[in-house]
Amino acid sequence: MNESNIKEAVFAGGCFWCMEAPFVLTPGVLKVKSGYTGGDKKFPTYEEVCTGSTGHYEAVKIWYDETEVSYKNLLGVFIQSMNPTDPYGQFADRGSQYLGAIFYASDEEKQLVNKLLSELDKSNIFESQVAIKLLPQADFYEAEEYHQEYYKKNKLHYKAYRRGSGRAPFLEKIWTQNNINKLNEILSKLQ
Repeated sequence: MNESNIKEAVFAGGCFWCMEAPFVLTPGVLKVKSGYTGGDKKFPTYEEVCTGSTGHYEAVKIWYDETEVSYKNLLGVFIQSMNPTDPYGQFADRGSQYLGAIFYASDEEKQLVNKLLSELDKSNIFESQVAIKLLPQADFYEAEEYHQEYYKKNKLHYKAYRRGSGRAPFLEKIWTQNNINKLNEILSKLQ
């Protein structure tokens, strides 16, 4: 594998437990880590981030081979894994640490994301305006080991949490084939 083809992406979509699996299952993704980013505190702990006082988001960092999966395809996975219209958190998780955000690494990524968010607002996929924050990449601190691959290590709790928090029912309701087609059309036109 050519290391120059390996890129990184960082997304915050609420509880990082629920954001890992969709990316791990995406062909071309090499590694996914849960962690904290966007805040001021160096090396924050889960307990500190949970208070909402550190400025950090719960996020996932993704390493991917751009010859196998594009950044815009990862954006599609992200949008289909969370509620992009919630300005107060994600599902049962409320607070600044659970807000939706895309952390761009270049002006090209920033422009691509701006176009995507604008097109999503016009698409009528969602009943409300998109509330995802667009922020420059910042230091990323890996979460404690017990959070990594939580969907594998604690399958029953993860499935119950994903459904009980409201995430699974929301995604099942929104992502009809018609809305998937609309999103795919938006992504295909992004340059």
